[in-house]
Amino acid sequence: MTNQALITEFYTAFAAGNAKAMTACYHEDIVFQDPVFGVLKGQRAVAMWKMLLAQKKSKTKITFNGIEATEETGKANWIAEYVYGAKKRNVINKVNAHFKFKDGKIIEHIDTFNLWTWTKQAMGFPGYLLGWTSFMKNKIQQTTNKKLDAFLGKN
Repeated sequence: MTNQALITEFYTAFAAGNAKAMTACYHEDIVFQDPVFGVLKGQRAVAMWKMLLAQKKSKTKITFNGIEATEETGKANWIAEYVYGAKKRNVINKVNAHFKFKDGKIIEHIDTFNLWTWTKQAMGFPGYLLGWTSFMKNKIQQTTNKKLDAFLGKN
């Protein structure tokens, strides 16, 4: 399988809500990073996707495009449209993904997006006021990693 096909398989599984197929694209030594979770390695990265897809609602929509890959690196653009939190705020998160490959699998996956844009959508006025600060980024990462720890404790 080409690396471009591997990325396509990853996002096709993501859009279908298939965490097992999605994370099968990852190398056992995967390093994942994004603004919400920070850096996750190995089974924590795999568990993050399982946790997120376990919470996926029927109205969640994942689309992707712009997939490019070489022997060493790849990239893609993806968009997640979903409802967030108790106040059911609509979020449209536009993400740029960058990959590195090893042994026919994804060894590094870095998602980048504008955290302030995300916090404004997901948290409303408090996100607008504080979403751009390192304080808010740290608070978000602490909260999401506590949720991941709790998820790992259950499974």
